Amino acid sequence: MKTNSLYGLTLSFLMVSAFQVNAEEIKLLHENEISEAAVIDALAPEKSGRTRSFRPMDDQLKPEITQPPSASMLITFNINSANLTFSAKQALDKVGRALNMDKLAEFSFVIEGHADRRGSYELNQHLSEARAAAVMHYLISMHDIDPSRLNAIGKGYTELLNKQNPFAEENRRVTIVRIMK
Repeated sequence: MKTNSLYGLTLSFLMVSAFQVNAEEIKLLHENEISEAAVIDALAPEKSGRTRSFRPMDDQLKPEITQPPSASMLITFNINSANLTFSAKQALDKVGRALNMDKLAEFSFVIEGHADRRGSYELNQHLSEARAAAVMHYLISMHDIDPSRLNAIGKGYTELLNKQNPFAEENRRVTIVRIMK
């Protein structure tokens, strides 16, 4: 059983990691913009308006690859620290309530920590991992989210949102990605 669970987490990580960040398509939510509704809109299953359709045979053979639903949030931390600020905790309270609502309660998520280019690769990798873990632990302890639904990973500065300014605050973010079923 433990092997299957580890395999599932590894497979989920690989599925999430397989997608490249397209900065133009990512809407970054600042702490004051985070609401339960915004989180649900970003992470809930897609609603298809089509009930029936006819497609040419060639289209049916092509696998549809879609990026998993995600919510990028500017969650603030103290400088060079994984300590959540008061405003970060307030924003995460909204995220926690949303993750417990019916539309999201059955899903699992990867919490990605991201960093800007200040400091070494190793420092930023460690910091982004610690920040993702801090968010995960806050959601588990304060909102009773089942720990098996959350996995924290650090991305360091490998997926900058603002490549023109590698030190921009939007590069220091947390992204929550729904694991596709």
